[in-house]
Amino acid sequence: MSDIKNKEIKMLETNGKAPEFTLKNTKKEDISLSNFSNEIVVLAFYPGAFTGVCDTEMCTFQDSLKTFNNLGATVLGISVDSPWANGEFSKKYSLEFDLLSDFDRSIIKSYDVIFTGLGGIDGYKCANRAVFIIKNGIIVFKWIAPSPGEEPNYEEIKNKLKNL
Repeated sequence: MSDIKNKEIKMLETNGKAPEFTLKNTKKEDISLSNFSNEIVVLAFYPGAFTGVCDTEMCTFQDSLKTFNNLGATVLGISVDSPWANGEFSKKYSLEFDLLSDFDRSIIKSYDVIFTGLGGIDGYKCANRAVFIIKNGIIVFKWIAPSPGEEPNYEEIKNKLKNL
């Protein structure tokens, strides 16, 4: 079930400002949203490395990476996994985009994509599967999975990028 206990979280809407973040990539380097201030970013939140649907999703982003890049977009994956777990995940699937570690869960909170109880583990908080397209710091597309087992509509994401 989604964590909706934090009423102070403001629901992010399209055409609103994207919350800033600085997270560690798989090399433990800081990556900030502001690094891409004049670009288009596809933020792909995923529950966890080495979990079936997440593997499929990140591999699908990798398979479409040239298309996304040709449409002017940079793909970033975000999970609560450590930089080391994300590094092994990236290496296993030869991912050519950054995977970022939200180990303190502050960014999944600011983007309102907290999922509680993944895999039946009571109280475990991770990212729900979600995709945000951010252009010049503004959210222009938002999709949040009804359940973490559902993948995004990749064609819808590509079509949105084509129309930006």
